[in-house]
Amino acid sequence: MEKILSKLRNLDAYPKVNEDFYSRTLSGGIITLVSSLAILLLFFSEFRLYLHTVSETKLLVDTSRGETLRINFDVTFPAIPCTLLIVDAMDISGEQHLDIKHDIIKKRINSHGDVIESRQDGIGAPKIEKPLQRHGGRLEHNETYCGSCFGAEQSDDDCCNSCEEVREAYRRKGWAMTNVDLIDQCKREGFFQSIKDEDGEGCNIHGSLEVNRVAGNFHFAPGKGFHLTNIFLDDLLAFQKDSYNISHRINGLAFGEYFPGVVNPLDGAQWIHETSNGMYQYFIKVVPTIYTDIRGRTVSSNQYSVTQHFKNLEFIHPNSYPGVFFFYDFYPIKVTFKEEHISFLHFITNICAVIGGIFTVAGIIDSFVYHGQRKIKKKMEIGKFR
Repeated sequence: MEKILSKLRNLDAYPKVNEDFYSRTLSGGIITLVSSLAILLLFFSEFRLYLHTVSETKLLVDTSRGETLRINFDVTFPAIPCTLLIVDAMDISGEQHLDIKHDIIKKRINSHGDVIESRQDGIGAPKIEKPLQRHGGRLEHNETYCGSCFGAEQSDDDCCNSCEEVREAYRRKGWAMTNVDLIDQCKREGFFQSIKDEDGEGCNIHGSLEVNRVAGNFHFAPGKGFHLTNIFLDDLLAFQKDSYNISHRINGLAFGEYFPGVVNPLDGAQWIHETSNGMYQYFIKVVPTIYTDIRGRTVSSNQYSVTQHFKNLEFIHPNSYPGVFFFYDFYPIKVTFKEEHISFLHFITNICAVIGGIFTVAGIIDSFVYHGQRKIKKKMEIGKFR
């Protein structure tokens, strides 16, 4: 047993020196104080990094298919009234959503930007009694109402009981509504009057769209649009001006849910219209993103980059449609952000490296100073150093 203990004693890499042989110097004390302060400072720096989360970023090939995308928007048009402002959406698969009304709120604003009225999208007023029947007479008691489509009926049994149904019938025929003031349904619902009442006003429109996760576009435009032979037309020609001021401010535009650190480059973007009718286009590249926080909660969202372009309609196709268009497409790459703490073992390793490294460097400096002082002192004693 004694031999084993003796062998272990010989393995001691830290031989002890008797205290009687210690030589303490002023320079050694200063170096010890400075190195101790450096160790303390670096310890707290490492401890702060250990408490804070770090994000690990990875790039993956996006293999998701058949999903939908929620687009959240908040846009203000200071010179287009709410009754005329519409939202359309379509994608490369051929799916179209024209004059979208669900999940959309419109706020009428005056020239100073103050809100006049906030309402769910759509127009309408209580119907007056005895509306005009399809056969030309007025609705009588106990009679079923069947309004005229004003020549746009697809069959003899078709009825148009609201201004919206008349406009829909006209769209199916590919006709433009140039006589809205003569259509009984629109007169009764106050459509004609609402446009007159909102003249000179602006509109804030906000809400969300649920679209397929494929390339497509959505746009805001003055007038009820419909798609005919790949050209957008307008069915409110009776209310057309010589030009529309499509000045706008994008208060917010996001493709998906919010997550910490996301930057939407169009938030707060503003463009002032200085010429006649125009088409303002935003070309957006959407990057699918998955964010996982420190608690393991996952958010599937998107980031995007954007370029923009303005077309003056005076110099392009005469049937081009004025408005603000957002064309979006998807990158095939998915970005993942994952929050995590530095591991405790990594923290301990860094602390050991800090302490060992500083003491080693401090020992080298102290040895250099100590031996240097001794050599200088010896030379001074024998008179070689003057």
